[in-house]
Amino acid sequence: QVQLVESGGRLVQAGASLRLSCAASGRAFINYAVGWFRQAPGKEREFVAAITWSGGNTYYADSVKGRFTISRENAKNTVYLQMNSLKPEDTAVYYCATKWTTAQAMSRMSITEDYWGKGTLVTVSS
Repeated sequence: QVQLVESGGRLVQAGASLRLSCAASGRAFINYAVGWFRQAPGKEREFVAAITWSGGNTYYADSVKGRFTISRENAKNTVYLQMNSLKPEDTAVYYCATKWTTAQAMSRMSITEDYWGKGTLVTVSS
């Protein structure tokens, strides 16, 4: 049973930095990608960034390029999302997800597909 557990979300001020973690367990993740998505109140879930477990290929949404960095630590089965220069519009519940696919294709993952974590709340105050 694949499990994804996000952590690191909290209340921060605009301009601050925050690092989210996604700890994965339950299988070998060769040829899988891990993605971060976010959902703001009243809005649809949107793609943020993705990385492949094996090659470390990355893909980002235009809205976060240059501010967010996704990375992985294979020995810990953990993926990180380093978020810098946070803005109030970054406020959302952040979810991680994993799927057997590429980093770019991860951006099109549906919420009805496996596997998703339960999310961690990031609030950016102005």
